[in-house]
Amino acid sequence: MRKPLLGSAILAVGLLAGCASGDATSPADDGAAIAVNGSTAWHGTPVKNGYRLPDLRFTDTAGHQVDLAEAATKPVTLVFFGYSHCPDICNVVMANIAAALREASPAVRHDVRLLFVTTDPARDKPEVLREFLDRFDPSFEGLIAPVGTVARAARALYISYEKPDGSRGGSYEVDHGTYTTGFLDGTAKVIWAETTTVANLRADLTRLSRLA
Repeated sequence: MRKPLLGSAILAVGLLAGCASGDATSPADDGAAIAVNGSTAWHGTPVKNGYRLPDLRFTDTAGHQVDLAEAATKPVTLVFFGYSHCPDICNVVMANIAAALREASPAVRHDVRLLFVTTDPARDKPEVLREFLDRFDPSFEGLIAPVGTVARAARALYISYEKPDGSRGGSYEVDHGTYTTGFLDGTAKVIWAETTTVANLRADLTRLSRLA
């Protein structure tokens, strides 16, 4: 299901909504790309007017309070909004990013950090989220905050998010955008749809690492 666009800033970045596949468009970056393996094009969609990670407080899976902007401790930070009970796309995206990093060089792996912002804080307690992420890569970090904070973070990153209705009991799905956003030194550089292949993710992550 496609969600409404969020504000005028959406002219810069497209949205993909729901825990289901779909498509959206974003403008091409005016900046020149460097060549990786003979290719100069990004496989994801470049962000023309880079935006920053917001200063919002979250709790990580170790129970520590962290600021989202300050959590970008590596040159390349990937941010994805999802939840551990997601029936499909969240698992696919996490598996693909993990595979792309496993097949990347040690230098690229050193430069990249993934932040998984849960859209379902009622069920995704720190230990639940940690167990979920460890299935893919123990280096992936989960971030938890009240739904109001999650909604603010999603708006700042132009990701759609429908707050979960806890009155429906324990078996419910949460609508959320399915893009992964890649930040270079804290500024959005490229976004990937859930259909991006492992090989293409690895190529773009290599490019981002070389730009760092």
